[in-house]
Amino acid sequence: MQPRTPLTSNKVSTAFVESDELRQTTNTGCPWHDVRAMLRKVGLRPTRQRMELGWLLFSKGDRHLTAEMLFEEASNARVPVSLATVYNTLNQFTEVGLLRQVAVDGSKTYFDTNTSDHHHFFVEGQNALVDIPSASVTIGDLPQVLDGYEVARVDVVVRLKRKGA
Repeated sequence: MQPRTPLTSNKVSTAFVESDELRQTTNTGCPWHDVRAMLRKVGLRPTRQRMELGWLLFSKGDRHLTAEMLFEEASNARVPVSLATVYNTLNQFTEVGLLRQVAVDGSKTYFDTNTSDHHHFFVEGQNALVDIPSASVTIGDLPQVLDGYEVARVDVVVRLKRKGA
């Protein structure tokens, strides 16, 4: 698999590429050891709760989850964590580039295990987020950014609904 190219050459985008490459290069065949290595590589202590939530997140391939969805998975797997711990862990994983945060509505935030440069369809009524390859979306001219700032990334969310609904 080829390394993915960041949208811009800034630190945030590079963190996404590095974490994506990290997941590709730390695969030992044992998901538990892979999660431990991934956490250590980004400077997070592999606590029991981070390890268990990381295993739930990353052992099933690329996916989109809300904190509530991960909390439910953890509860079903009998992982003793609070919803607050799930939120904190998701935010920590996002800060170090292991996850990508995608805001769909003001009240709905998804966490994406695919940190590469890509966009999303949001299927209304199903609350489902589906990846769109970045090559499928063309971004025209971006507005002039404020002095002292640079574009971190551009997120496109295309909302879908059933015809006739």
